Amino acid sequence: MTQEAAVKLFESKKVRSAWDSEQEKWYISVVDVIEVLTESVDPAAYWRKLKQRLKEEGNETVTNCHGLKMQASDGKMRLTDVADVEQLFRLIQSIPSPKAEPFKLWLSQLARERLEEMDDPELGIDRLMEYYHRKGYSDNWINQRLKSIEVRKELTDEWERRGIAKGQEYAVLTDIITQAWSGMTTRQYKQHKGLKTESLRDNMTNMELVLNMLAEATTTEISKEKQPETLAGNREIARQGGQIAGNTRKEIEVKIGKQVVSSLNAKAIRKKELNNGIAKYSNLS
Repeated sequence: MTQEAAVKLFESKKVRSAWDSEQEKWYISVVDVIEVLTESVDPAAYWRKLKQRLKEEGNETVTNCHGLKMQASDGKMRLTDVADVEQLFRLIQSIPSPKAEPFKLWLSQLARERLEEMDDPELGIDRLMEYYHRKGYSDNWINQRLKSIEVRKELTDEWERRGIAKGQEYAVLTDIITQAWSGMTTRQYKQHKGLKTESLRDNMTNMELVLNMLAEATTTEISKEKQPETLAGNREIARQGGQIAGNTRKEIEVKIGKQVVSSLNAKAIRKKELNNGIAKYSNLS
């Protein structure tokens, strides 16, 4: 699952949420919602009891809730139950609280923002740029990242036309492309950068982003021409698209005398850019 992490505030309380770009849904921490609504000293215990009761009643909403790793108060990524907006609306009905109505308004605002972005994509781009700016990314990197999102969307649209199922099949094809151009599977690539649940693309250098875009854009164009009808056919095209970018990577490495696939993650990249900026300013002085 590709995710854009976010923290939404409600009555000065942090409610963890994550955007799933493949499912096109917000997923929100159930425990955080319960803490806001009930002010319970142990919201996790409250949720366990509520979940058990709802299961006994045959409530399908609880059954459909799934776990997602989110950053806990101690800074570690821990598995927590999450629900989409529709599921939360249903769960709120089972929580007696005078705060339910304003929370529904908050959820409606969250959904409205997404609808606004669908009607006017520039709003989504502006919010995403603001998010990356807050994280300390450079304008140059942000421009590359936004372009990579556009390229990725074109690829997933093509996969959808070819009958590829979102989720596992997307992940399989993405892994094939990644390995073909970088020489590593997605898991190995993330380990190389010291990542766990963080987005790989958010931790790529400019050059890595460019090559990844080349691999995905090439895969899209080959798919449009070949129009594969099976998963096996799409796998082969994904390999071809990634391989073309992989050959480009190898040529670049020969010219520059070092590897393009970097162990630098976002924190290290931003630190390097900051140091380069300071050095450039010092030289001008």
